[in-house]
Amino acid sequence: MSINSKARRDAKKRKLARARPVAAVGASIEPHAELRDTDGRLLGGIVRRDGEWTLGLGGRIVGGSESAARVLALLERAASLHRREGRQVSLGCSSALRRAADQELAERGLSSEQFREELEKELAIDPPPALNVVADAGDARH
Repeated sequence: MSINSKARRDAKKRKLARARPVAAVGASIEPHAELRDTDGRLLGGIVRRDGEWTLGLGGRIVGGSESAARVLALLERAASLHRREGRQVSLGCSSALRRAADQELAERGLSSEQFREELEKELAIDPPPALNVVADAGDARH
């Protein structure tokens, strides 16, 4: 037995010990929607984590909200954008997410279409002027 084999075994044990707590944390994540391309690749999805709906797109978390209707509408918007670009995608959604979104919209007295229109208006608003400030080029040094 070489000296390195014991070191490898010990490293493997440490790695497994570190992985266990992560798995316990991951158990509180519930998948509820997924957007996939025709090859089955995951393009986006929604999970419920610690009471919050979390939206992921392109392998990154892009936001979270207590609003099921909002995250679902955003994922539907992403699916629509893909389709407009000529890509075929499928969007699957859990009944729990759909119920939560429908209940939220009913409480607000809105239809799905009305909510999407509000969201489109909100997303079309330019960022606040402070974010669009461009420094005066007169102070630039070359």
